[in-house]
Amino acid sequence: MYLEIKDLKKSYGEGGSYIQVLKGVTTGVEQGQMCVIEGTSGSGKSTLLNCIGGLDLPDGGSIVVDGQEIVGLKAEKLSDYRRERLGFIFQFYNLIPNLTVRENVQVCEYLSDTPMHMDELLETLGLTEHQNKFPSQLSGGQQQRCAIARALIKNPKLLLCDEPTGALDSKTSRDILALLEKVNEKYGTTMLIVTHNNSIKNMVHKVIRIKDGQISKEYLNETRVPAMELEDL
Repeated sequence: MYLEIKDLKKSYGEGGSYIQVLKGVTTGVEQGQMCVIEGTSGSGKSTLLNCIGGLDLPDGGSIVVDGQEIVGLKAEKLSDYRRERLGFIFQFYNLIPNLTVRENVQVCEYLSDTPMHMDELLETLGLTEHQNKFPSQLSGGQQQRCAIARALIKNPKLLLCDEPTGALDSKTSRDILALLEKVNEKYGTTMLIVTHNNSIKNMVHKVIRIKDGQISKEYLNETRVPAMELEDL
């Protein structure tokens, strides 16, 4: 198992504002799988992703990624883990406005000792002709492609995606999901996709459903649908 989570707990606040968000989550994902984490707003899905990404510190439990326990790591080691193993894609692109597409990607390329090939990655993501443009000159879909390229250039083994199509229309969402599908098939990148969109679960290998801080259901998807055939995005 590439990712193993056991009895993970996370809470926020104190006294009257105390809330337990994760209530003992146990699950796992195999290497190379695309996995959707779905649930309603406030269910704990983004908190789970942030704990896996080392952005939130759990109150208890275990997160093992490729044999490494990350719960309890000191700040420097946690930073190394994020830099060396992870790529992040968010709903909002967070591009640097005064850098071109290529320069935005290069910012993360320098963080890796074994980066992907820049020109090959830009070609894979359909960005070659846009590489010298600034974010303000791009459509929302093109900006998200740039954000994906920035996350992937480090050659991460694990890609964490928090509502990657949340700010996009249905056609562009389908294009972005097809790109993630292509990246998974080409590079074998393990992907966790947090979403409230019920259709995305049909294209992935595994589905984890969270309700009130606990896993209510998880299953392997035996009849996957290609991203371009997804409906109701």
